[in-house]
Amino acid sequence: MTNLVKVERARHDLTQAQLADELGVSRQTIHAIERNKFNPSVILAIKMARFFKVTVEYLFDIEE
Repeated sequence: MTNLVKVERARHDLTQAQLADELGVSRQTIHAIERNKFNPSVILAIKMARFFKVTVEYLFDIEE
């Protein structure tokens, strides 16, 4: 799975720590998601999409 979390975070001028605080997770979780080392739960993916005001499908893409 690929994602645009880092792109959206930069577009909103947020650090990993700031985004983590907004979503109630650790900075390490954001780092791992951005590096494609960790896939977020459905709940976290929806929270991220709502925070950035985008769709989950835009933010996360399943590679075929």
